[in-house]
Amino acid sequence: MNSQVNTGYLIFLSVVAALGGFLFGYDTAVISGTIAQVTTLFHLDAMQQGWYVGCALVGSIIGVLSAGVLSDHIGRKKTMLISAILFSASGIGCALCSNFDQLVVYRIIGGVGIGVVSIISPLYISEVSVPQYRGRLVSLYQLAVTVGFLGAYLMNYQLMLWAETGVISGTPLLDKIFVSEIWRGMLGMESLPAVFFFLIIFFIPESPRWLILKGQDTKANNILVRIYNSVGEAKNQVGITRQVVDADTKSEWSSLMKPGILKAVVIGVCIAILGQFMGVNAVLYYGPTIFENAGLSGGDSLFYQVLVGLVNMLTTVLAVFIIDKVGRKSLVYYGVSGMILSLLLIAFYFMAGESMGIPNVFLLIFFLFYIFCCAISICAVVWVLLSEMYPIKVRGLAMSIAGFSLWVGTYLIGQLTPWMLQNLSPAGTFILFAVMCIPYMLIVWKFVPETTGKSLEEIEKYWTK
Repeated sequence: MNSQVNTGYLIFLSVVAALGGFLFGYDTAVISGTIAQVTTLFHLDAMQQGWYVGCALVGSIIGVLSAGVLSDHIGRKKTMLISAILFSASGIGCALCSNFDQLVVYRIIGGVGIGVVSIISPLYISEVSVPQYRGRLVSLYQLAVTVGFLGAYLMNYQLMLWAETGVISGTPLLDKIFVSEIWRGMLGMESLPAVFFFLIIFFIPESPRWLILKGQDTKANNILVRIYNSVGEAKNQVGITRQVVDADTKSEWSSLMKPGILKAVVIGVCIAILGQFMGVNAVLYYGPTIFENAGLSGGDSLFYQVLVGLVNMLTTVLAVFIIDKVGRKSLVYYGVSGMILSLLLIAFYFMAGESMGIPNVFLLIFFLFYIFCCAISICAVVWVLLSEMYPIKVRGLAMSIAGFSLWVGTYLIGQLTPWMLQNLSPAGTFILFAVMCIPYMLIVWKFVPETTGKSLEEIEKYWTK
């Protein structure tokens, strides 16, 4: 490792950008604790319930489609500011909305923020990082996502306890948000970290690679001097990136059609969309509902979901420390194999658990094993790969395409899971998720290069050689 690198500064930049991941995680997971209440209050059927969960994912699709182009034109930093504003507006709007249609609109606004930040945060971290640390630093984004999941589960659980004990009371508005319609408080609390995210973004610089792309080499050099603690190394990095940028005079869309780059984009699309059909978001969105179907009370199911979030976060911490040592592809091989086993065990429990008298704690163990395998592999690896596998000239655009595919898959899972649980049965649903793990692992094995320890410029040369 390069001893001259200013690791403290790199960690600061990465943590600030990763706060977008926390908001991503919170906004995504908070919905799980509100589904039953909102369904009862607004008398939703199965498809409307799916729309309540899926509407934010429609916003996410809009967000990813605009994020790459927006960040390529106005910069990574300003685009993150826009996402912070969207998250703040969504949280406040959901807390104060007066009907289901307004709730959907504000959830869509938050979804746009999710889509934007899911592209820009890992992209920014990747572009300010150095090869030795890039896997770990980009993984901080996924770690922040899992902290957001856990934060949402804890907030849902704590607010439910407060509502039941009447700890929070005061004006009629507060009683409505935190007692009688507690889902408003669950959704509204997102606005607090969103405002903090907005403020702290002003303390980080623009991506030096984006500045070089826009011809602002002097500004980029000043930032790289602080990162590398070396004027000579900063000048060298500017020169390397400038050489790569100047070598391709084609437009972004024309560059996407080049054979090697097109192959990278298609692979990115495949691993992005297939990853959503392996069950993780079904567990994160509908975990309490699934646990209640297994015979648990509402309070117990929320507590089980807290345990799911805790294992998800702690496993991601482990992934942060080993991803640059074990390698991206090896983590996928080990983790996805474990996912297949755990999904089949969950399906077996739903098929035969009741007749065999298996305690429901075994269902929790199978779920936690599944989350461990998922968090150590595809969840930790996917954003690292997507943020580093594309050439700089098309990086924002290509990530938007991959992100679009990811969110289309996530939307379909969010929309269809209630239907699948109802019509395919829980056992059939989890068997389907297990089957979908196989093509994912084959694609990573045959077509994805190992990127551990390589610079972004070296990875670019792999695709364009």
